[in-house]
Amino acid sequence: MQLNVDLDDRSYPVYIGAGMLAERQCFASLAGKTLCIVTNRTVADYYLETLQAALPQAADCVIVLPDGEQYKTIDSINAIWDKALEKRLNRSSVMIALGGGVIGDMTGFAAACYQRGIDFVQVPTTLLAQVDSSVGGKTGINHPLGKNMIGAFHQPIAVVIDTQTLATLPARELSAGLAEVIKYGLIADSDFFAWLEANMAGLLQGDDSLMQYAIHRSCAIKAEVVARDEKEGGIRAILNLGHTFGHAIETSAGYGHYLHGEAVAVGMVMAVDLSCRLGWLDARVPDRTRAILQKAGLPLTGPASMTVEQFLQAMAVDKKNIHGRIRLVLLKALGQAVVTEDFDQALMRAAIKDNIA
Repeated sequence: MQLNVDLDDRSYPVYIGAGMLAERQCFASLAGKTLCIVTNRTVADYYLETLQAALPQAADCVIVLPDGEQYKTIDSINAIWDKALEKRLNRSSVMIALGGGVIGDMTGFAAACYQRGIDFVQVPTTLLAQVDSSVGGKTGINHPLGKNMIGAFHQPIAVVIDTQTLATLPARELSAGLAEVIKYGLIADSDFFAWLEANMAGLLQGDDSLMQYAIHRSCAIKAEVVARDEKEGGIRAILNLGHTFGHAIETSAGYGHYLHGEAVAVGMVMAVDLSCRLGWLDARVPDRTRAILQKAGLPLTGPASMTVEQFLQAMAVDKKNIHGRIRLVLLKALGQAVVTEDFDQALMRAAIKDNIA
């Protein structure tokens, strides 16, 4: 399968299928370039050799970073830049991100800044990265006071998604990725949401044809939104359903304690709950949301150690906020998301309180 992200002269292909990592044609455009692979220790053991064999020429450098959200820091970025300078990468060089969302975000950010911007390719190996962070050009790192608060918009020149890499993904990380897949149904496609309800068992069992469809539909929705609003000046923010609540959990609990998709799952429960309290949704939508998230093996409540005030303090540091007011992605209907600051603060507090463990 292939789809395109349409951004005029910065458009790029997204290749999706089993065995794509070994498809030399996916990397043919890199011929003659100076190549630098960035990966982590876990992924390198599984897939580095396969990627190297598919490239049109040997990579000039390979950077292997520690594995984990806690390493999504400026220190890791400096490690990438140090090696890039040591190997004398130039503006015609290409960085290749082989790994999950952490590696993809950091490689993209390093590429965006190095010599004021060089090309990079996304080769996501986790479901979450395949359906979310690898497409759309958001790059960045975490800060102790806020997740992804330091970064840049920098589009890849290609995304290569190999569904076979999901075979080595721990069950917990597969579930975390499914949270983002479910998000697309909630914000943009009620029929896709119903399809996910019917096929969740098969997705969890690793049915490749089902997984390819779920990834393709998720990426297609994201590509359409990004093409309309590349730098999140408007509609693109709907892709952050549940993220304001979820980022608060990740920041307060400490990066890595909750997987991103787990925190987003809880955040989506809170967002859908609030949407219902505002009178926008049929009461069956929150019930369906909780049911499908639970079936996917995801948490439904935030950590008992967090108070409502801690949530609000962390949510105050969010890129969507304007003039100090919290803005949220909420649902007007299943498949119809809006970004708004026009809601009753007391109802938001209640939605948070009632969904803390």
